[in-house]
Amino acid sequence: MGTKVTNSAHHFSPAMIIPPDLQTALSGWNALLVSAALYLVYKLGKSYAKRYRATPLAGPPSPSWLFGIRRGDGNDMNGAALFEEWAAQYGSVYRVPAPFGSTRVVLMDPKAISHFYTLETFTYVQTKLSRIAIENLFGRGLLWAEGESHKRQRKAISPAFSNVAIRRLTSVFYDSLKTNWDNQLASVDSAMIDVQKWMNHVSLDSVGIAGFSHDFGSLEGKHSSVADVFDKMGFLKPHPITALAILFGHVFPFLWLIPTPLRRLQQKLNRSMEEIATVLLENTRREMKGMGEKGREEKSIIGLLIKAEDTESSLRMTEEEIMAQMKVLILAGYETTSISLTWALIELCRQPEKQARLREELRDQFPASDPTWEQLTNGAGLHYLDAVVHEILRLHPPLAVTVRVAAKDDVLPLSQPLRLPNGELTDHVAIPAGQHITVPITGINTSVTFWGPDAHEFRPERWLTDEGVPKKAQEVQGHRHLLTFVDGPRMCLGRGFALAEFKAVLGVLIKNYTFELPNGPETAIEYTRGVLPRPRVAGEQGACVPMRVRRVEA
Repeated sequence: MGTKVTNSAHHFSPAMIIPPDLQTALSGWNALLVSAALYLVYKLGKSYAKRYRATPLAGPPSPSWLFGIRRGDGNDMNGAALFEEWAAQYGSVYRVPAPFGSTRVVLMDPKAISHFYTLETFTYVQTKLSRIAIENLFGRGLLWAEGESHKRQRKAISPAFSNVAIRRLTSVFYDSLKTNWDNQLASVDSAMIDVQKWMNHVSLDSVGIAGFSHDFGSLEGKHSSVADVFDKMGFLKPHPITALAILFGHVFPFLWLIPTPLRRLQQKLNRSMEEIATVLLENTRREMKGMGEKGREEKSIIGLLIKAEDTESSLRMTEEEIMAQMKVLILAGYETTSISLTWALIELCRQPEKQARLREELRDQFPASDPTWEQLTNGAGLHYLDAVVHEILRLHPPLAVTVRVAAKDDVLPLSQPLRLPNGELTDHVAIPAGQHITVPITGINTSVTFWGPDAHEFRPERWLTDEGVPKKAQEVQGHRHLLTFVDGPRMCLGRGFALAEFKAVLGVLIKNYTFELPNGPETAIEYTRGVLPRPRVAGEQGACVPMRVRRVEA
């Protein structure tokens, strides 16, 4: 269909226009600057050529050819609202100006999003910048892999996250909490506690015990190099090179390799996780070898991974890949669950009546014991706990956006016609190879279009009836019509583990303690940067979220 346009930029190489004698003469900064300029020309040539193969889309005007639009990165409610504002103005699929005159295509159409996630790792892949960042932090594991390599690793890892494996681990979460929180309030009526710090400790110890049969001892005050690096990230001040990397990293990925304070902390984090993973891997292998065929039933995730690697030769993972998965487990277990738990406590402090309702449910259903794994996951008698957990996942997904690049030309189907700038209607959007795509996870999870007029409000009650989830929201694929765990081949393998931990920890805390923000429900909350965006009480240092905590009397 249409006129075929030859992509001459695809055959262009910067070296073609530099004579040999000039190449020899160039050196030092001159060579670097000229090379960068030619690379930019090359990239721009490809960028402009691909526009002829793309469906022309509406979008906000660019205030700057150099910078594009830098507002609204989706990491806060304002950014998410901006994505929705643009969708209302320009349609459910639109373009946003990016640096050097390039564009990003934003998807807020459920059918297009489903198609996009279904083709992840093959048609839509990690950007060069993302792969550099992931490899430097974790290595070449599941997060880094694409295509057949990703398919193989995911198939090998999946058994470790089965319901059977997770069911055996639930008691770990209780054991990591009770004694320490009781000791914290043993001799006082109440105390001001930095709950985010404690959620970090709980999450790190839980993933250590459940994932590796290793107690990091974070709750007991043992020093952890990993936790130390995570905490320091919350105190980092903006750096000009980091700002440049954020702006231009997709064009010049090498900017992320410059040794800024953030880069040095990331390297330190990688080394710390590497050291821990090496020791844990060696210990687990030694224990399993010593136990032989009649050895103990392996309960740790890493033990199950090691056992699974020999079940089928085609699925065998290299030691580098196993190490990478271990580092991902450490980071994901520390960051995502602790962020979600902190947000849950914040929202329940903002609406004390909902905190009281959840506590009443927990104490009525389990006055003298904690719920089992089946009760946590099946929601038997704990409907409001399930509702609170999913409302937090809806409002505050740890990962705010998905950014990918098209590895080849594709056509996105649409759930409803889209009006183009020329006035025509289309039921599909042509995406050329090389086009960057953004799916604003927070923007869709909190969209009034999908979730109704109270979409930005914390209202767990919406999850208690079938009618509470609007029909438009039900068009969104993913866990409970949310994109928090994304969808398709990259859907989070650890979602069952994360949900079980989230429910177990939150249930134990709310059942036994009351929480208040330092200045009451109106206490201002802002975002701070860590590995992922985190909440903090406005004016506090780092990622501090102090709360007044009291014991609930029996």
